[in-house]
Amino acid sequence: MSSLSRLPGTPTMRTPARSTTPLLLMLTVALCSSPARGSIQGSPTTFGPVFEDQPLSMLFPEESSEEKVTLACRARASPPATYRWKMNGTQMTLEPGSRQQLVGGNLVIRSPSKAQDAGVYQCLASNPVGTVVSREAVLRFGFLQEFSKEERDPVKTHEGWGVMLPCNPPAHYPGLSYRWLLNEFPNFIPTDGRHFVSQTTGNLYIARTNASDLGNYSCLATSHMDFSTKSVFSKFAQLNLAAEDTRLFAPTIKARFPAETYALVGQQVTLECFAFGNPVPRIKWRKVEGSLSPQWTTAESTLQIPSVSFEDEGTYECEAENSRGRDTVQGRIIVQAQPEWLKVISDTEADIGSNLRWGCAAAGKPRPTVRWLRNGEPLASQARLEVLAGDLRFSRLNLEDSGMYQCVAENKHGTIYASAELAVQALAPDFRLNPVRRLIPAARGGEVTITCQPRAAPKAMVLWSKGTEILVTSSRVTVTPDGTLIIRNISRADEGKYTCFAENFMGKANSTGILSVRDATKITLAPSSADINLGDNLTLQCHASHDPTMDLTFIWTLDDFPIDLDKPGGHYRRANAKETIGDLTILNAQLRHSGMYTCMAQTVVDSASKEATVLIRGPPGPPGGVVVRDIGDTTVQLSWSRGFDNHSPIAKYTLQARTLPAGKWKQVRTSPANIEGNAETAQVLGLTPWMDYQFRVLASNILGTGEPSGPSSKIRTKESGKSPLVSPRGSKYSAQA
Repeated sequence: MSSLSRLPGTPTMRTPARSTTPLLLMLTVALCSSPARGSIQGSPTTFGPVFEDQPLSMLFPEESSEEKVTLACRARASPPATYRWKMNGTQMTLEPGSRQQLVGGNLVIRSPSKAQDAGVYQCLASNPVGTVVSREAVLRFGFLQEFSKEERDPVKTHEGWGVMLPCNPPAHYPGLSYRWLLNEFPNFIPTDGRHFVSQTTGNLYIARTNASDLGNYSCLATSHMDFSTKSVFSKFAQLNLAAEDTRLFAPTIKARFPAETYALVGQQVTLECFAFGNPVPRIKWRKVEGSLSPQWTTAESTLQIPSVSFEDEGTYECEAENSRGRDTVQGRIIVQAQPEWLKVISDTEADIGSNLRWGCAAAGKPRPTVRWLRNGEPLASQARLEVLAGDLRFSRLNLEDSGMYQCVAENKHGTIYASAELAVQALAPDFRLNPVRRLIPAARGGEVTITCQPRAAPKAMVLWSKGTEILVTSSRVTVTPDGTLIIRNISRADEGKYTCFAENFMGKANSTGILSVRDATKITLAPSSADINLGDNLTLQCHASHDPTMDLTFIWTLDDFPIDLDKPGGHYRRANAKETIGDLTILNAQLRHSGMYTCMAQTVVDSASKEATVLIRGPPGPPGGVVVRDIGDTTVQLSWSRGFDNHSPIAKYTLQARTLPAGKWKQVRTSPANIEGNAETAQVLGLTPWMDYQFRVLASNILGTGEPSGPSSKIRTKESGKSPLVSPRGSKYSAQA
């Protein structure tokens, strides 16, 4: 045997160059071994937990009538998974009768409260294969307190000036939406060019006051939670207007967006901008580094990007302008992104003692960091294991490396998990799924390849025998590193039983096949090369001899592409139904049928082939590139490029013209009168002045006239220097037969 694959530290089974020792004695040579151990992951019915339902972050209204919160967790696993939960990284103790209960895999929290239950939750699903950790779910508690009961101070300004009424919303979580009432419900202040309600602070802005603005104002704040909506009103504040000031004022921006606005890809971004001034200022928006996208909403005081992307990042400017002047404010939108997987790990089976490299990669902004978990616990570099950010590198795997692994990518905007099972296998060689072929036919003088691929972990070392003699590599026999046996120049003496012996430290097995040598297939009458004309019929002969115990099949190819003999309406036919005759007939041969024909006679054990070249001659192909130059009143100069001669020299060219818009193609007089086959230009004579023409060229050889060229561009001949300027009705140009 030339070479054997082996694991580091495992002895090699050595074979003498020539041996007559019975093989059974050879196989008593002891290998370094350990007690047989199986892996639970080796069973196809056993697999680690795979999440089918994971907890979601939740916002729970503090005043909700709901009596419980349910965080979902369910995993598919065999054997079925058991479940645990962590809160803020600490394992929870879920005792019978307590507020927190495990129902299936779900965590049910009864009478939830912010003080006891707000936090970050994770579910852990385990079975004998290993443990996986769910994504993080944050339980928050939403609330909206009442406005202060204290009376609000009146707000006084001059009529014609701008004014801001503060909302001063009460404590709340999450954010609120705002509206303002004037005097009574439901008289809400409209959002127009003169009024603006900031959805950031809740404040009411009036660009220029007038008498209609007198009255009492109340801020309405509304909280929108997952399954609850609550609104509260502030005390009314009176707006008083002093004497009217009719002066005109340049704009002053009062509600302004921040210098930096951070947003995540896909989020809605709203920038606010509102100014005082008289006349009421007009608000305009622009992106400093480019143009505003047409899908953005620009409702004067707000710029809204419904789903922000990295292309939207940049500096934005709001301009407030009236007849007295302008004011501007700028701020930058900075777009970031939660982690997103680019490459993830997948379930992997690996042989004991082998090496493995696992990798994952994630995109995000800021760039995510990557860490690893094994069975829910942090994983760090150790003996035989190197942890390099997105890479795990195992050396000399052992059974204890089996389990559930998770790659975790995170930045300040989120955390994502990718899970996979590593099953390290230790299996004695087993041929049940892939035995050596029982009957192995081979052709005399040919070559046979016999594979030996038992299931085994680690990879088995392999020996081959014929009968009771071990095979060694020679000029005719090769055993490849993967255990494949190759025998060349086969003779009758090679017939017999061939056995593959496979062994690793877990055990040994063997599988046997019988090699049967058959007569070789030979081409007895080969096809001959041929030279024919377009439209002719041709039969290519191909006869073969073969072993009579096997079926013989003929396959024809043209320039290595198989020919479909069964295609309806095709040009190819099988000429004879006799098994040993594979003649091919070409009917009505076309130019495309030229090429190298190969006849292959094939059995299940070998094949033989012969080739022949078929040349088909025909009329020339169309000339190309027809160009018109030197346009006169009755003449033009025509040039063209040579087309294919289709294996028969071009003898002459013919020129044709047609008048536009609908004239028929007619042959024209030329100079020279007879255009030789090597010409590529000629003058056309006898045209009509001030007439639109197109021209084309035809090539001819001994086999006929080919397809015409494409038409030239349209041209118009020049005016004649003689009267009449317009050609007579029914005029014709000279034609030459």
